[in-house]
Amino acid sequence: MARGRSSTSGPWRYLNPAYYLKRPKRLALLFVVFVVATFAFWDRQSLVREHESEMTKLVDKVNRLEEQLRNVEGKPVKQSTGQQHYYTSDKMMSRDAVEIDSLNKERREKVKDAMRHAWNSYVTYAWGQDELQPQTKNGVNSFGGLGATLIDSLDTLYIMGLEDEFRKARDWVANTLDFNKDYEASVFETTIRVVGGLLSAYDLSGDKIFLDKAKDIADRLLPAWDTSSGIPFNRINLMHGRAHNQGWTNGDSILADSGTEELEFIALSQRTGDPKYQEKVENAMKQFKKILPSDGLLPIYINPHSGTASYSTITFGAMGDSFYEYLLKAWIQGNKTDTVKHYRQMWETSMEGLLTLVRRTTPSSFTYICEKTGESLHDKMDELACFVPGMLALGSTGYGPEKSKQILTLAEELARTCYNFYESTPTKLAGENYYFHSGQDLSVGTSWNILRPETVESLMYLWRFTGDKRYQEWGWNIFQAFEKNSRIESGYVGLRDVNTGDKDNMMQSFFLAETLKYLYLLFSPPSLISFDEWVFNTEAHPLKIVTRQSGATDSKLSSNPVVRPFGRKQGKIGN
Repeated sequence: MARGRSSTSGPWRYLNPAYYLKRPKRLALLFVVFVVATFAFWDRQSLVREHESEMTKLVDKVNRLEEQLRNVEGKPVKQSTGQQHYYTSDKMMSRDAVEIDSLNKERREKVKDAMRHAWNSYVTYAWGQDELQPQTKNGVNSFGGLGATLIDSLDTLYIMGLEDEFRKARDWVANTLDFNKDYEASVFETTIRVVGGLLSAYDLSGDKIFLDKAKDIADRLLPAWDTSSGIPFNRINLMHGRAHNQGWTNGDSILADSGTEELEFIALSQRTGDPKYQEKVENAMKQFKKILPSDGLLPIYINPHSGTASYSTITFGAMGDSFYEYLLKAWIQGNKTDTVKHYRQMWETSMEGLLTLVRRTTPSSFTYICEKTGESLHDKMDELACFVPGMLALGSTGYGPEKSKQILTLAEELARTCYNFYESTPTKLAGENYYFHSGQDLSVGTSWNILRPETVESLMYLWRFTGDKRYQEWGWNIFQAFEKNSRIESGYVGLRDVNTGDKDNMMQSFFLAETLKYLYLLFSPPSLISFDEWVFNTEAHPLKIVTRQSGATDSKLSSNPVVRPFGRKQGKIGN
């Protein structure tokens, strides 16, 4: 009988396992082929999956870019709430975001270089003294020898990431700073520069030496509030505690000098757990609230004995300015709770009064704020009043939509005027004050420039609230004017005359504390010293916002603030 075809014969034999068991070399070869084929298959599958993942990401990016482009063009964007919101190019990333970010980084570095130059000049020629006189290369103690420039610079150095400079300054504070001086200090200047500067350094670094020193100097200032009305005297001897007012005010206290300590002293009570600092300033504020008129505008002279206002000028410039600023910022400092809503209410009342002082020029329609004496208006505005646009922008978010738009629009109009204070002079630096005349727009009055920060402060606020890059451009132009006219080999100086460019011999401490800091922040992401977490005192020292609750004493609010030490990987300051 013939045998049928076996499965081991012909090509089918290669499918029989027995075939390979008898031939180990071919078994090994088959195993290698199997392994290689398996890896090739799975590697291809992996590549396909990765390709699909990358394609998905690219599609998502394209979708986001298309959405941003629609937003720039003003088309509605659907939100998760079902509402439609319209955004302009000011509030969205533009198509040249990469180039703009690179430009901002370059400008930020230029400002940082200016800070290094100012600081190194101070270290070289005026270390430990209050201020540097760059032309004569010596220091001068304008504030009693408290190291004003050094303390004013602490947070600027920290924010810019100048670590070695900050540590050198910190060691001087720890080892050399002494407040036991037989000196008649300004309560206002010492509070905003020294107490504010030390508290800000503490909030940023967490180094307790700054808090201890802030408590020391604040304790020496406290007797100034020991008046029958609670309105403080404006000068005090730091060694003996004797408080008084200047003779040229006829014994009156100055509005700004007496109502610009809330932020620092409330913060000190929160950090130390000792309520006495807050009690002093809030007792004074109770008196201010009693005498606040229906338009919210107080004259610049207040009698500290009776607590009543004296007949004098109403102004948002010198001697009036920061009183109104602190009404808003005390509300923000307390995180806008019911406990601090009276500050906001007083501020809104004052802003209604401010609106009655607003006028516009011809032919260029520059918006400005008049001064007022009795019923008479004066068409004069200090550069100091150029903090107002920033204040209005900051406060606009607390209104309803219609009022918010009105206030923000006014802020932008005033900022245009303040920028033109600079643009209208040959040096492109602003004078100290300006007058307005029908048909002539504006003209400089007092023509010196002492490196003031108010305009660039407002530009920083407006850029953050509107996203409009013209404010960055304006700020850059002002910075370049400082570089051209005020920078010398041994620091920065003011100008005796913005028309001729004649230089003075003083580098004001606020140039390092405020002007350069605000310029640096103008070219930095808004997350650096975020308005959600920090509030600036009137010397540009950022203080952490601490929520104040109804029924809670501020001694219970004491806690170390969240700090960001040098080198922290996420959100490192100074990059």
